[in-house]
Amino acid sequence: MEMPVNQFKRAIASGKTPIGAWLMSGAPSTAEALASVGFDFLVVDMEHTPIDTPQMIGILQAIAGTPAQAIVRPPWNDMVMVKRAMDAGAQTLLFPFVQNADEAKRAVASTRYPPDGVRGVAGTHRGSRYGTIPNYLKRANEEACVIVQIETLPAFDQLASIAAVPGVDSIFIGPGDLSASMGFIGDIGNAAVQDKLKEGAQACKRLGKPSGIIGMSPDMAGKFIEYGFSWVAVGSDMGYVVSRGQEYLAKMRGSAPAALAKSQSAY
Repeated sequence: MEMPVNQFKRAIASGKTPIGAWLMSGAPSTAEALASVGFDFLVVDMEHTPIDTPQMIGILQAIAGTPAQAIVRPPWNDMVMVKRAMDAGAQTLLFPFVQNADEAKRAVASTRYPPDGVRGVAGTHRGSRYGTIPNYLKRANEEACVIVQIETLPAFDQLASIAAVPGVDSIFIGPGDLSASMGFIGDIGNAAVQDKLKEGAQACKRLGKPSGIIGMSPDMAGKFIEYGFSWVAVGSDMGYVVSRGQEYLAKMRGSAPAALAKSQSAY
């Protein structure tokens, strides 16, 4: 069995602009359907959903036969959670709420086997295809991709030092939590929030670090690309279900679709 190549890591390193979506439902069939649509990546969100390890494995298995790359967001910057995700086959991890360089270093270390990190060693798990990948323990570190999430003003002030941590492949700026940190909770479209997001994208570009973000709509996601973000997610599976359900119901009843609540986040 050959070592899976982390195409997402290579794409952002080469200057491509991957387009993806968020997975909130935990349903493997939904993940498989969105992967079949042609998204470059899908984020398995274990922070804001009840998705657990068995569900995550099912999602990874569902999209394994598609070009879409999986990004797993664990609930926290925790080495045990990361170990389980990587043993399940995840290669790209999105770490929430990273506030400083030390926390970024801890994130990187949890994805690397010794001597480069502290990832625990096991042999027969899905990540190594149950021990059938030659030299997996030596090659896994090369394919690991670490994305750290900056989502508060204090973390934003530490952006340069966080980006400088060896092994950090990309910075993700969380628009929802950043808006809350700035005093505009839920108002991602606020001019001050938008200016801060653009500032973050440009700062990452100057630092030579790919940056990612999520937008509620194609228009918003497109604007983020114009700001300089390297990769973007546009909405989520549950968001698609709700918005299309509202649209169809409104047509059947002859009314306008209900507006999404202003406080709703990008997910």
